[in-house]
Amino acid sequence: MSSDRYRVTATSAGRPVITGWWDREDVARGKFRDWVGQYGSLPGARVTLRDEETGVTLTEWPEEA
Repeated sequence: MSSDRYRVTATSAGRPVITGWWDREDVARGKFRDWVGQYGSLPGARVTLRDEETGVTLTEWPEEA
């Protein structure tokens, strides 16, 4: 198993803009916040943080209604 457990992905209009993997959740959560600020104004922007070991989406922006 890879040590890069946490994946953050930013998409715009359903297409990937950038993806990164980190081994520490706190670092990945910081990157998630950064990417919401950097990519959140793109058309149809979505940023997700996923735990690849468990398959669970930990958080996403914007939140589902």
